[in-house]
Amino acid sequence: MEVIKGKELQVSDAVYAFQMDGQGGVNDISPHCVASEDKPCWLHLDYTLPASEEWINSTPVLPDTVREALAGDSVRPKVMRVGEGTLITLRSINLNADARPDQLVTIRVYLTDKMIVSTRHRKVFSMEEMIGDMKQGSGPKNTGRWLVEICDALTDHTSSFIEDLHDKIIDIEDDLMEQQVPERGAMALLRKQLIVLRRYMAPQRDVFSRLASERLPWMNDDDRRLMQEISDRLGRGLDDLDASIARTAVLSDEISSLMADSLNRRTYTMSLLAMVFLPATFLTGLFGVNLGGIPGNASPFGFAIFCACLVALGGGVALWMKKSRWL
Repeated sequence: MEVIKGKELQVSDAVYAFQMDGQGGVNDISPHCVASEDKPCWLHLDYTLPASEEWINSTPVLPDTVREALAGDSVRPKVMRVGEGTLITLRSINLNADARPDQLVTIRVYLTDKMIVSTRHRKVFSMEEMIGDMKQGSGPKNTGRWLVEICDALTDHTSSFIEDLHDKIIDIEDDLMEQQVPERGAMALLRKQLIVLRRYMAPQRDVFSRLASERLPWMNDDDRRLMQEISDRLGRGLDDLDASIARTAVLSDEISSLMADSLNRRTYTMSLLAMVFLPATFLTGLFGVNLGGIPGNASPFGFAIFCACLVALGGGVALWMKKSRWL
């Protein structure tokens, strides 16, 4: 690739525009700087902003096949060699305040030995953490280590979210042990988060594995080894996701069984009450007819005696049900 000068990387609404100093720190990209293998430039853009969109579509430093990808709608993690560079699409846990974590953020990156161009729309907290390290002078020194550290930060956030989901499953299991059913929709949301995470993290693990095996010129053996460790760590997280999905299926069955048992108990209680009051209902209906000859109609104590008989009859039925172990 030809020399890349700083004036070609000037974007007015860029989120970040840094040149690595080769010592773990960064400086702002100046119009007179020159990107090199030792001091690559990093341009981080929000592809929905006007100046960034125009730069992506018109700059000569990007291959034509990369332009649409950096500002496109592709969200599935993948890696693709493009000439001297590499185009990578990754997904990140969404830690923004106005969204759920499972509404993953997409990061698209084009890398060469001299230049890194990354695009996103929503804020990526993994990058924010890495930028903090770079401003303190403890960040990556080249393109290969930059990729390793951003993948490591993404995997850290993914692992933390998987742990949170695991803790929620444990809480639901503890509640079920105490016969407490979770709130409506809680289990459905948990299963959705697990499935969405599994869907996108599986190909992302494959991306990390391929980056570890590819002989990219700007990645050394240490970078490849670290990338393989990141891939293995994400693979263990995927195993936890598979186990969690299976556990939620068991929990759903247990919740259905618990609710069915609760409904059966209520139905059984109502049936017992109906049996207790069935004789009383029959007698009150019988004595309620407006015909002559009803016993006790001329006695002043007839109504009281009739009520006492009803109470005794109800008590007798209840006692019989208790001895029969229906109560």
